[in-house]
Amino acid sequence: MEIGITGHGSPEAAESRIHRGTNQSGMRDHNERLVLSLVRRHGSLAKSDIARMTGLSAQTVSVIMRELEEDKLLVRQAPLRGKIGQPSIPMALNPDGAYFIGLKIGRRSAELVLIDFLGNVRSMLQHSYRYPAPRETVEFVTSGMKTMRGELTPAQDKRIAGLGIAMPFELWNWADTAGAPRDVMDEWRHRDIRADIQAQCEFPVYLQNDATSACGAELVFGKAGAARDFVYFYIGAFAGGGIVLNGHLFGGPTGNAGALGSMPVPGPDGKPAQLIDVASIAMLEKALNARGVEASHLWTSPEDWGEIGVELDRWIASASQALAYAIVAASSVIDFEAAVIDGWMPKAVRRRLVDAVVEAISKIDGEGLKLPAVREGTVGIHARALGGASLPLSERFLIGSTMISRSA
Repeated sequence: MEIGITGHGSPEAAESRIHRGTNQSGMRDHNERLVLSLVRRHGSLAKSDIARMTGLSAQTVSVIMRELEEDKLLVRQAPLRGKIGQPSIPMALNPDGAYFIGLKIGRRSAELVLIDFLGNVRSMLQHSYRYPAPRETVEFVTSGMKTMRGELTPAQDKRIAGLGIAMPFELWNWADTAGAPRDVMDEWRHRDIRADIQAQCEFPVYLQNDATSACGAELVFGKAGAARDFVYFYIGAFAGGGIVLNGHLFGGPTGNAGALGSMPVPGPDGKPAQLIDVASIAMLEKALNARGVEASHLWTSPEDWGEIGVELDRWIASASQALAYAIVAASSVIDFEAAVIDGWMPKAVRRRLVDAVVEAISKIDGEGLKLPAVREGTVGIHARALGGASLPLSERFLIGSTMISRSA
């Protein structure tokens, strides 16, 4: 069934449509979002291309794209002249069509990022700490948003379409592992951080698990490969992950599908352990501290850890072994095309880790399984913050890229 779109919008009407609420009437029409999703995936498309891909009539596509252009979400590209007929005019996403804010609340740091409609980072702020505290986090967001929004023109500021929060669910359960005072961490149990931040914003605020959000960033912004089904691991202070099926982020009814940090794997002593207790960067920090080495640079300098030595070698060996078993185990349930590994670490360390995982998998009995290709993530250290920003982008403008498990 085709859904026609009629009417023309003034600039003021276009801005009001950007600011519509989070209920169903406040989101883009299904066919509009389908068009935006296809243009995002392909870079630019002509009306005839979209009609062919969607099965919509040329008239319907023309009306949809005209309204998206009036809303300043699409912009015309240079005409493509063929041998026969009129030249086709490809349409591409307008970088200034909408803006999104992402907030990552981690065990060791918080990040606030502002991106445009293409996913380009326009501004980013980071705040490191020993452990996350609710009040301090809200203060960071308040001052950070003031700074970021102050750098935008009034017209750009009106096109902020939402804020997404990426944080571990049930953060209070990690008090002992994070080395945080239990009373401070218990504050998270009784605080609705989404509501606290929503009170400061005229645009909708969304909430999702941090590792799942990172998986969403790889899905929406990732550059390598065309896998539509992949299992994703993000290695931060603690290991976690997500699952993408048929190009959709899958979270399950409670949002815990893809809770890969809880997956049982062989521990260093051969006894069963959870992936989070082996592959997390917190384990590397613990090893360094045991040798009397101050390891705060693991959190403050993710682009360059400097020379770490044998502790890094040992961590890569144990983490890669655990990740290899996790990938093989996941492959016994679903035939994933790829297993993607990213994390809060220098690119060289990520490369070493992925290479070690590939080698470890080759030594595991995978008879009867179709094992996925193992590759590096392409978003990098800021995947969780960018994943947060992708929540309102996906929820309001795309087709099924992200599953919001906790939102307004």
